[in-house]
This record gives sequence, C-alpha cells and structure tokens, in this order.
Amino acid sequence: MILAGDIGGTKTILALFDWKHERVESVRERTFASADFKSLEEVVAEFLKPPTKSEAPAEEEAEADAPEPVAEPPEEPPAIDAACFGVAGPIIENRCKTTNLPWVVDGTALATYLKVGQVRLLNDLEATAYGLLVLRPDEFVVLNAGAARPVQPAAAMALIAAGTGLGEAILFGDGAAYHPMPSEGGHASFAPTSDLEIDLLRHLRSSYLHVSYERVLSGAGLHAIYEFLRDTKRNEPTWLAERIKVGDPAAVIAEAGLAGQSELCQQALDMFASIYGAEAGNLALKALALNGLYVGGGIAPKLIPKLTDGTFVRAFSAKGRYKALLNSIPIRVIMNPKTALLGAASVASRLQPTQAA
Repeated sequence: MILAGDIGGTKTILALFDWKHERVESVRERTFASADFKSLEEVVAEFLKPPTKSEAPAEEEAEADAPEPVAEPPEEPPAIDAACFGVAGPIIENRCKTTNLPWVVDGTALATYLKVGQVRLLNDLEATAYGLLVLRPDEFVVLNAGAARPVQPAAAMALIAAGTGLGEAILFGDGAAYHPMPSEGGHASFAPTSDLEIDLLRHLRSSYLHVSYERVLSGAGLHAIYEFLRDTKRNEPTWLAERIKVGDPAAVIAEAGLAGQSELCQQALDMFASIYGAEAGNLALKALALNGLYVGGGIAPKLIPKLTDGTFVRAFSAKGRYKALLNSIPIRVIMNPKTALLGAASVASRLQPTQAA
C-alpha cells in the first residue's frame, strides 16, 4: 500500500492506493483543513487512524429487545510501503518550509515516522505534472488544438496553474519519457502588456515592493484586479460590494462576471484571462513546449466559459514574430481536481521495494 498527499495552504488531501503499475482509484481518501494541524505528521496520524463507530454510517435505531452487538477487535492501521507528497513550496534536499503554512515537511523524518524506506517530496506543480501524465483524454478541455503534427518525443510540455498561488513547471522529453521539473516561476516579476496593465502594476506597487505574477494570477490576484478597476472606474454596485464583503471575493467576482451581472466583474475576468494567457505564452516560449501547454489549478475549471472565448488564446500567441509558432502549440485545461494527488501516487508506486529495479 502507498500513501500519497497533496499538501496546500488551505487543505491537505491524503489517500491510500494499491497502485502497482497503472492508475487506480484510491482505497481511502480524506481532506483536512491544513490550518487545524501543527505538522504533516499530525495529519498523517489522524488519517491512518482506523475509522471509529461514530465515523461509520448511521444505522437505523435498534429495537429495544435487540441483542447487544459483539465487540470487534480494533482495525490494524494499514502497512505503508512508500509515500510521496506534493507540497506547496520549494523542495530542497527532500525538505520544504511551506509557503503558506508554519510547517517544515522533511522527507527523511517522515520516512522514520512512517517506518518506510523512502518518502519523496515534490513541489505541488511537479506532482501535478506527474499526474498530468496519467490523465485520460476526457479529463481535459481543449482551448487550442494546435498544429496537426505528430507528438515529438524529445520536445517539452509546460504546465501553469493559478489557484491560491501561481505555479509553473516544465516537462522535458528525452525521447522515451517525460521528466517534470519544478520551478518557482509564479514569483517572477509581472510584465504588463498594455497601458491598462501598466496602470495595474503602478496600483499594485503602492502595496508591494515586488509585484509577481502570483499577485495577479491567483484568487487574491483576481480580487486585486477587481479593486484596481473599481477604484479607477468607480462603478461598483452596492449589491456587489455587499456580496464581496461577506463571501469569497474571487468566487463572487467570477460568478457575477460569468453570469453577466456586473460589467466591472466582466472587465476583471477579461483582464485576468488576458494576463493568464500572456504568461502561459511566456512559459511556452521558455520551455519551447511544442507538445502542449497545460492549464491546471483550481481557478481554470471554474472559468471555462471565459477561457474558451478566445481572450486567453489571443494573449497566449501575441508574441510578434512567434505568433505562428505559439498558435501551433496545443493548449488544454486540466479538469480533474485530484491530478496532484494522482501524480504523487504514481511517484510513490515507483518507490516501493517491489518496483525498485
């Protein structure tokens, strides 16, 4: 049995898999609020506890004269052969100080804690990249079909994912397989491509010494774009201000914009999609990702109507002399929210003693 995890600042997903060679469904899976725990070890301990009677599905009330149930021995915790965790933060020597949590995740310490030979830590986008390799065709939405040419085994793919933050990764091909490479590209400096985006940068620089792409391409970034447009255009309806005040701002802005309820929210989504496409194009050029640019993270699946209207793809390919090259690159949105978990599981399966050949 292998243990896999997707560790984020907001939530931690853990799962057990009986994964030998091919993708399988998890045997057990739970989601935890990361902030409720002081360390990953605490989350793992809670997850590996056998289910209690109170956690079992409620049964109909027994009749008064029914015999008392016979006590069963407690369930033994599952034997773990190997484990792998995708973690939101830079992994250095199999150790990570998480970006949005006061945790230090140490693969060697976790291996000792779990009493297994190996625990591998991956950057969360690196885990998503591994998961991308085991997804089915129906788990993507195509934004750009690209050129009708055969896949080039030695060419690269690239992955960009906006959610709580912004992650980027490159998958380079050696002719036989793809090898995901982690990065912290989401923290590179935001580069405006229009006069309005230059004004957005000036607006953000009043609050931040360094304005990264993550400051714009994230849930908080969509809210920041909205606030910039609101302060510039001063046409925020009262009902919208009240909904943003009591709800998740990014979710409210996205919902109102997609439904056509607010011109201000529509403008914010236009700007967000354009900047997202432009940075995806930057990444595709840097990786020369001829075999595809993939869009992951929690935001893209919720904005499919916006991403498929052409705004993203036009900004992606608006690179002057390289427009034709970028138009030839396939662009797909990852729709499976468990992709990072599947990626961690696929890596853990290769760490098992039976697989270490």
